[in-house]
Amino acid sequence: MTLHVGLGTFSSVEVEDLSKHKMDSEQIIIPEIAAKRINEAKAEKRRICAVGTTVMRTVESSVSSNQQLNAFEGWTNKFIFPPYDFSIANSMITNFHAPKSTLMMQAAAFAGYDFLMEAYKVAVKEGYRFSTYGDAMLII
Repeated sequence: MTLHVGLGTFSSVEVEDLSKHKMDSEQIIIPEIAAKRINEAKAEKRRICAVGTTVMRTVESSVSSNQQLNAFEGWTNKFIFPPYDFSIANSMITNFHAPKSTLMMQAAAFAGYDFLMEAYKVAVKEGYRFSTYGDAMLII
């Protein structure tokens, strides 16, 4: 699948009420074969790992009312922040993101804010690198 990441993804959130933050639209493509394989894995209760917040946002942008992934080609401006019920992936690999970023908020929605903050404390203590080309974590 594909998500063409825009600069807005990396912009800091400047509003206190997160529901007021406007994400830039980004083009996404979920091929039929990808949706089919993911839905089969979900039906078999296998682990589905989103590799990156962009993949997570892509799959969460095309979920049916019966919690299945739909093939889709179009645009999304989905902003995921706590609290949020994820429908597809049950694990995620992601970087350590900047504070006040939409990416960190999505990771907090998935991992839980307190758990994520503990991981960030360890990352700072151990000298991990942050941002897009930094170290990553697996959230299960």
